[in-house]
Amino acid sequence: MMKALIGQKHLAIATKTNGHMHLLAALALSVCATAPAFAKVSADEAAKLKATLTPVGAERGANKDGSIPKWEGGLTKAPACFKPGGWYCDPFSADKPKFTISKANLDQYKANLTDGQRAIFAKYGDTYKMNVYQTRRTGAFPGFVYEATAKNAVTAELGGGGEAISGAAVGIPFPIPKTGNEPIWNHKLRYRGSGIDRWNVQAAVTTSGDANVTKIREQVKFNYDTKGITPEQLNNVGLYFMQTVTAPPRLAGTITLVHETMDQIKEARRAWQYNPGQRRLRRAPNVGYDNPGTGADGLRTNDQTDTFNGATDRYTWKIVGKKDMYMPYNSYALHSDKVKYKDIIKRSHINQDLPRYELHRVWVVEANVKAGTTHIYKKRMFYIDEDTWQILSVDNYDSRLTMWRVQETHFITAYDKPFPAPVLESVTDLQSGRYLIQAMNNEETENVEKDYDVAFFDPSNVAKQASK
Repeated sequence: MMKALIGQKHLAIATKTNGHMHLLAALALSVCATAPAFAKVSADEAAKLKATLTPVGAERGANKDGSIPKWEGGLTKAPACFKPGGWYCDPFSADKPKFTISKANLDQYKANLTDGQRAIFAKYGDTYKMNVYQTRRTGAFPGFVYEATAKNAVTAELGGGGEAISGAAVGIPFPIPKTGNEPIWNHKLRYRGSGIDRWNVQAAVTTSGDANVTKIREQVKFNYDTKGITPEQLNNVGLYFMQTVTAPPRLAGTITLVHETMDQIKEARRAWQYNPGQRRLRRAPNVGYDNPGTGADGLRTNDQTDTFNGATDRYTWKIVGKKDMYMPYNSYALHSDKVKYKDIIKRSHINQDLPRYELHRVWVVEANVKAGTTHIYKKRMFYIDEDTWQILSVDNYDSRLTMWRVQETHFITAYDKPFPAPVLESVTDLQSGRYLIQAMNNEETENVEKDYDVAFFDPSNVAKQASK
């Protein structure tokens, strides 16, 4: 993975050699040796996490008119409808929409909508709507995550132009962010349990409303989130990820293996792919950035999985500020096992009777492609939930700075853990009239938290299992 910070001249030299990765690493390290680290906060500022801020850095208080209530600990108790080990039922099933945003009343609410949301209304206003409900600040994490976050606040640092993180483990690394890279790292390292075994059903929807469905099993060890682990014990790996395609037949058996590094200057993401036709597991340096995602019909890039993942080095990052915005939230109804995929998949966009939107405070972060690098999205605007650090929406612009693709992530709080869990991610392509949804499992088994051994993700073990 090429690091923009070494400059165009060195980039050109590196790409001409078979050993370009070694040259890039050496040059990047020489630059980083003199580059200052992003500052950690003082103990006095970190003390706000026990006063005016929540333990992960959100504002505890309500907004000015009370439409966003104060945070009171989040949702940490399972409702009566929940059976341990079963489906996450809706604790707010009795809620009714406060109002519905439509093309007819859009001007009344547009100040709290993203440019991307407004663009969807402009294109699909005859069928698109947003049901807005009472704001419920359900975001919550286990106590040990709060303790780790408090420690990270005064020890975590970014170096290498924002690509190398140190002094952090388990908790949110930058609960009081100062630079644009930091909220993105908070999203990438937000607590999601020790690991997960889940089904990710992905549907690429055509202009006629037909869908090409890909069924994927994902197994993940969130190494960074291991209770009690220290930064030194991470061995420079934040998570281990394995994705196995089971349908359609033309893709079945394809495996992607990723070891996501913490210091990407020291070592870039390790990635491998297994092709059942070749029956070999090979290194896959193209798993990242704007290379097309598996089974997505060209509707998403690799770095749009989990809303955003991977290296940030092709962009400059800036915190624009915080804003009250209508965001997908508490999406239990959309996640219901009573809802079928055909109920969700409609022409032009998903069935907008199912999502729940609420007014929440979000961090707004702007990303622009750096000179000397490339990405199909020249500009991206990220809207990040203050209570969970989950990216909830992204506006993606093309090379002409025209709105191209709009992302939304619908999530629930897994109240028996607790932690936030995405249940549907969408990418709406306004130029082609198509859209993609992923991370659905409504017709599969419920996601299961699982503590994998690191050896499970060893390439030799993956190759052995794949060839059986």
